[in-house]
Amino acid sequence: MTPPTVPERGPAPVSATAPAPERVLAIDALRGFDMFWIAGPDLGHWLVTSVLTLSLGSLPPWLSYQLEHPAWQGFSAWDMIMPLFLFIVGAAMPFSVQRRIDAGDGRWSIYGRALRRVAILWLLGMIAQGHLLECNMARLKLYSNTLQAIASGYLIATVVMVELRSVRSWAAVAGALLVVYWLALSFIPPPGLAAGLYTPDENLAIWIDRTVLGSTQDGTHYTWILSSLGFGATVLIGVLAGRVLRTPLAPELRLLILAGAGVACLLAGWAWSAVMPIIKHLWTSSMVLWAGGWSLLLLALFYYLIDIRGFRRWTTVFVVIGANAILAYMSQSLLDIRHLGQFLFGGLCGHFGPGKEAGLALLTYALLWTGLWWLYRQRIFIRI
Repeated sequence: MTPPTVPERGPAPVSATAPAPERVLAIDALRGFDMFWIAGPDLGHWLVTSVLTLSLGSLPPWLSYQLEHPAWQGFSAWDMIMPLFLFIVGAAMPFSVQRRIDAGDGRWSIYGRALRRVAILWLLGMIAQGHLLECNMARLKLYSNTLQAIASGYLIATVVMVELRSVRSWAAVAGALLVVYWLALSFIPPPGLAAGLYTPDENLAIWIDRTVLGSTQDGTHYTWILSSLGFGATVLIGVLAGRVLRTPLAPELRLLILAGAGVACLLAGWAWSAVMPIIKHLWTSSMVLWAGGWSLLLLALFYYLIDIRGFRRWTTVFVVIGANAILAYMSQSLLDIRHLGQFLFGGLCGHFGPGKEAGLALLTYALLWTGLWWLYRQRIFIRI
């Protein structure tokens, strides 16, 4: 596939209507922005926190909160990374899955391709966080990783797009998934417990995971099996956003729809949180809408700056990362990039005094980015 180009800054032509684009640079840049933080994994988080700590001496409480996961209930900026990843996968689907549907590809051809992708994502997820390469069944975790959440959400969204051709139907299914998940958690009691509990060890979703997965459950309070309903809804919100960007509407109207939908999702998520708390560990329906709202607003911002206003030069750093997103994400598991960075630059950074940590983070990230940039220049893209 031809990689996304990053042209010079220039005015973007705007008309009352515009042809449906075959690629939107904002999606590529937003994918890279999200991957910037978790490549390595979490090299971007390490780099930003170490630079801020060096600059400020210590992080103020409000900023520290935004750069960490809340212990249970609540939502921080750092919590956005995983739902944004799923959202972006969905946003790209109208340019891939929908294009194959429009081209007349058969149902089973599309499903076969989707199942192949699901299998590979599942395998990579087990490598990244499931201890698969250790060949130790006692440590093997079956369902415990973002890539597997993407696989579940992607499969659900693919079935919805193939079987239901109406955009309204897609939105209805996304809403139904959230309502069914809410009803299940609210009214189905786990054995020996009451229904409607949202504590770490007393909720239906964690009971299902521990019962079904047994020793292969990851030992955390993150939930996966029943939460797959929410994963599907998150990807479908992205699908709906991508569909907006693929329509032949005027760019300003696409922007208005994205921004309006983002605000609507935030309001709905906030209202729903009164009866179903925003808890990322459980991927609650209120959290899906809250994160979906911010994802839509981020996409709207990137679309405005890049595809409407034409400010594109700055996107290169992110597009390079996003072009090989899976490799960037898996670099720690496959290459042990942090250990390599320590081996190459640890001695040098030891002379940086208080800047040692920031210098090591910067040079390690530069090492990864340079490798991704070389692949990008050679048009080598490791895709699933």
